Amino acid sequence: MTSWPIDEVRRHFPALARTVAGQPVVYLDGPGGSQMPEPVIDALANYWRQGSANTHGAFITSQLTDRLIADARAAAADFLHAPPGATISFGANMTTLSFALADAMTGVLKPGDEIVLTDLDHDGNVAPWLRVAQRLGLIVRWAPMLPEGGTLDLDGLLALIGPHTKVVAVVGASNATGSITPLAPIRARTREVGARLVVDAVHWAPHLPVDAAAIQPDFLLCSAYKFFGPHGVGLLYAAPGAFDGLAPAHVRPQADTPPECIETGTKNHEGLAALVAAIDFIASWAPGAPTDRPTALTAAMERIGAYEAELFDVLWEGLGRVPGLTRYGRAPNGAPRTPTVSFAVEHVPTPTLGRRLGDQGIFVSAGTFYAHNWDLRLEAQGGTGAVRLGLAPYNTLAEVHRVVRAIEEACHAG
Repeated sequence: MTSWPIDEVRRHFPALARTVAGQPVVYLDGPGGSQMPEPVIDALANYWRQGSANTHGAFITSQLTDRLIADARAAAADFLHAPPGATISFGANMTTLSFALADAMTGVLKPGDEIVLTDLDHDGNVAPWLRVAQRLGLIVRWAPMLPEGGTLDLDGLLALIGPHTKVVAVVGASNATGSITPLAPIRARTREVGARLVVDAVHWAPHLPVDAAAIQPDFLLCSAYKFFGPHGVGLLYAAPGAFDGLAPAHVRPQADTPPECIETGTKNHEGLAALVAAIDFIASWAPGAPTDRPTALTAAMERIGAYEAELFDVLWEGLGRVPGLTRYGRAPNGAPRTPTVSFAVEHVPTPTLGRRLGDQGIFVSAGTFYAHNWDLRLEAQGGTGAVRLGLAPYNTLAEVHRVVRAIEEACHAG
């Protein structure tokens, strides 16, 4: 296995001490949210202990909050490898920020304009744009999915982008199948026609480095609770000039310029303290002694990705040996992907299988995962959703073997 100090890593996560039916819990619900390490828990509590305050006050606790917000923007920019001039805004989560962004874009859209959405996306990157399209009379083009690999039909997507396209909203990595979208050709095509590119990086960010300077999206969104951070903290990256012409809704005293222009109300200050701690926690696992945080984050995420990929190879092969089990997604054949797989078992309803695993202390997701159009395809094929397994850096090879055995036993039980 890749050199990954799994025992040391696990010592940082108090939730791993939980047991069910006399056995340690196996957390395989990471795509729905990761567990939180002690440094992040401490950062949350320490913000309250120092004395919390709102911003812009002429006293020390308010000044500490102002400094914290600046530190959080800097940490998030490092995590996403934002280029100079880009901005990071905060909101409740990716979905909330997506609705705010779509609403802000109404000023630059008109009836007959086209937006391109995909069949693979989480509905947080679909519903906001459908709502705007309905309000303004926009034309929605749907990029198809290749069912056999759980990936986007890239050629089909590129063919939809034309002179009337104004927005292309795509998923960076599917939270249902783990597939990764090749963004470079999509970015090139949107540039040709002058369309804005919006990337959902929620499922990508916990597993692989996100390099916004290389991807060059107009907007990119993710949520902290997917990568060891707290709930209630969403991140919105905006390229330099991306907000030009947009009119985000905000109160009158709020700044009209990014990053503040799309931030409504008081931010989750304690959550921002935890965000900084989560990003620094990730950076701490970089091998060697990197001289700066962006370099450390890239090295750490590559190390995490390599470890997860090795575990995932074993998981994928193990599931493939279970009679009657259908895996959704592309096989791990060297192509980049996240360590996430969804599957269904013939003659065993998805809710039943999820419950049986949960009763044994194996925590998985079972259902639709908010990838609405993907789930509609499963229903059309007679399915009832899927079970999803998602690995994280605190999972072990022994846990992978345990879950495969448990699935085999659950399938034999019928």
